[in-house]
Amino acid sequence: MTASQKPAATARRDRPASMSHRKGKISCVLVPLILVMGSAALAQEAPVLDDNHLNVIPRTAAEAARIAAVLAPPADFTSPEQFEQLSAGAATVRARKSADAFSQPSGNISFEDELTFKVGNGLFRKLWVSAPSSTLASDGLGPLYNARSCQRCHIKDGRGHPPEAQDDNAISMFLRVSIPGDESDAIDEIEGYIASRPDPTYGTQLQDFAVQGHAAEYRLDITYKEEPVTLADGTEVSLRHPTYRAADLGYGPLHPDAMLSPRVAPQMIGMGLLEAIPAADILALADPDDADGDGISGRANIVWSKALDRPMLGRFGLKAGNPSVLEQSAGAFVGDIGISNPLFRAGSGECTDLQADCLAAIHGDGDARGTEIDAEGLDLVTFYSRNLGVPERRKPEDPQVLQGKKVFYETGCTSCHQPKFVTNRLEDQPEQSFQLIWPYTDLLLHDMGPGLADNRPEARASGTEWRTPPLWGIGLTEQVSGHSYFLHDGRARSLLEAILWHGGEAQAQRDAVIDLPTAEREALITYLESL
Repeated sequence: MTASQKPAATARRDRPASMSHRKGKISCVLVPLILVMGSAALAQEAPVLDDNHLNVIPRTAAEAARIAAVLAPPADFTSPEQFEQLSAGAATVRARKSADAFSQPSGNISFEDELTFKVGNGLFRKLWVSAPSSTLASDGLGPLYNARSCQRCHIKDGRGHPPEAQDDNAISMFLRVSIPGDESDAIDEIEGYIASRPDPTYGTQLQDFAVQGHAAEYRLDITYKEEPVTLADGTEVSLRHPTYRAADLGYGPLHPDAMLSPRVAPQMIGMGLLEAIPAADILALADPDDADGDGISGRANIVWSKALDRPMLGRFGLKAGNPSVLEQSAGAFVGDIGISNPLFRAGSGECTDLQADCLAAIHGDGDARGTEIDAEGLDLVTFYSRNLGVPERRKPEDPQVLQGKKVFYETGCTSCHQPKFVTNRLEDQPEQSFQLIWPYTDLLLHDMGPGLADNRPEARASGTEWRTPPLWGIGLTEQVSGHSYFLHDGRARSLLEAILWHGGEAQAQRDAVIDLPTAEREALITYLESL
């Protein structure tokens, strides 16, 4: 039996413990090499939309046939499918009844890598301070920022929330901003790329905090207008329509063509498994011209990889604007906390040329690290983010859950919320390697209609398109995060409200839920809460 054929539990013992030997990710060694030498060789050797940033073992024809059989939709809804309880395959973790349910390492992680996970967790939770500081390992905050740590936005590794009241801060929510671009901003290698550029004063996102001596960029102001929706059984549900305003601007007006997009921090679980889904399997679900006539026309977002200097399939972010866990982590460090790193080296973080005092501020990128978080630190946070375990399903055999599952399929929800995948075989990532997972997403862009539109493009995503969010763990949101707010900006206060906001490609599914008998609608919600 070869090493690639061994079960994960066996292959794990053969793997070097050193992080620099984990070839399945951008390692501490590889990141600086890419930055210093460029990635021309990598780009020449690999097709545009592949998984070669991971160390993939190609599937055999026999494996592909077995996988196709496993991924076939169920014909029987009287009992759970085989392994349905294991949301993340062998990486699944026990469903805890506490706020720590999203904060556990992958269920199949080795002892030595669990220690690495815990070190990454420490960096994820670390509170950064402004420079200069006696705590040299933690200085470099800002000068402009949205939060002092990753954990402050991704509360208990779950989702953030909009401000609860006018005097509540928006620490886990912010506004992205950009203005329309022109031909000089286009990326020729990406067909259908929608050119945009940062706001000349405020950059790509607005920061509502600043270190001492500097002004914050804005204050997020939200007002809501309630709209009642009556369901077929007479139940009335109120939807709140938000209006967003960048108030108390600290550096003058926004560009007159500024496009603002509200974003709540999403949950963190299962990111490494989503990264390990074969790109070909995601692309096979795309139907941009709705060739099958089902009204669903998912599209792949193709984005520019800063790490590999080439186009890649977008998977992460609310519009699939990032290709990898590494780049999602690096972008959050610089944008949310103002921490320079090997991919974004400016010590001033998101400061623009028109924010002179911010650019001139003292930064924390000392001689020892080179950047405020170095390659090793970024690698550790990436490893932590990749290995946050997905909790097991709750009561998948319950008759009401099974009834709700049938409704989920019959109303067409699986057209976007693809229930299951089998991940790539990965040489040095046994936690994510060759697992049957149940994320309930196709990772594609879908037009969700004018009601949810932010009217701001991102790479190939239009102003009405959003990536299908994974649903695994969604029933534990209130337990973990202390609220039940959903969608990209937290406007929905319940799962039912979230469904009723669906429009565009999902209008037919929304209308079908409105027309459901009470018992079937309640079963559908119970099913979602079991995920």
